[in-house]
Amino acid sequence: MSESIRLGTLLTLTGGFMDAYSYLIRGGTFANAETGNIVLMGLSLAEGKWMRALYYLVPVVAFALGIFAAERIRERVGENPGIHWKEGVLWAEILLLFLAGFLPQEYNAVVNSMIAFSCAMQVEAFRKIRGKAFATTMCTGNLRSGTELLCSGDYRHDAKKRKEGLHYYWIDLVFAGGAALGVFVCRAFGERAIWFGCITLLFSILFIRYQKQRAQV
Repeated sequence: MSESIRLGTLLTLTGGFMDAYSYLIRGGTFANAETGNIVLMGLSLAEGKWMRALYYLVPVVAFALGIFAAERIRERVGENPGIHWKEGVLWAEILLLFLAGFLPQEYNAVVNSMIAFSCAMQVEAFRKIRGKAFATTMCTGNLRSGTELLCSGDYRHDAKKRKEGLHYYWIDLVFAGGAALGVFVCRAFGERAIWFGCITLLFSILFIRYQKQRAQV
């Protein structure tokens, strides 16, 4: 139920939106994937800009802590019949993003860390779509896997592999769509635009519960 293409689409739309929000509203930082922050931290260190380096280090640490938090939620909640642990992760994300919407520009570093923490929990909890490894908060791995499957499917005339490859491309396209949507939402609502992510995550929870109920019928 937590590996459907529809749920993956909702989560990826949220992921693209959050990256656009952190870049447009919160100081030109991509909070989802930490490779860029690590590169910028290295450049800042080389230039002797210690505080700037620290600025980029904070979301990296927050991302690592988000992975830790997701695993703790999984261990504590487990397979509770009342709530799946992945729902717990999404509720934690919603709470963090809701609080982030109240913080002014002076707290951009804090907000970016909250977004990085949220994205880490999401990427740890939702790692597969239809049994295949996917990422809902970044694109590079999906692009590699999708291209590999398309090439393999074309070489072996395997329609199933080609279809699986297109799923990866679809997810990356949705990520871009989430980022594009973020431009308009951010222009309209500024700092509070992040609450759009709360809405899509809430729909994700409702979808998980709907799928759970269907499975029990």
